[in-house]
Amino acid sequence: MANHKSALKRIRSSEKKRVRNRIVISKARTEIRDARDAITAGSVKDAQAATLEAIRTLDKAVSKGILHSNNAARRKSRLMKRLGVLEAGTK
Repeated sequence: MANHKSALKRIRSSEKKRVRNRIVISKARTEIRDARDAITAGSVKDAQAATLEAIRTLDKAVSKGILHSNNAARRKSRLMKRLGVLEAGTK
């Protein structure tokens, strides 16, 4: 356990940040999962909407400093790749 006043404050502030960041990360994961499910369902219109929402959520996480930009770019790329396969298959 921390003994110094500054260390105790650091513990409190880092816990607040952890909880706040957890919410954003959880939201991003949920949106990605929804997008993947929409893509596997086969409806192009729903898949496009879900993918755009997931990308928007990832971009928000990056702007808040919760996710690294390369991490979000990798996830967006993988989603768009799956969406592209679905769109190519329906043409």
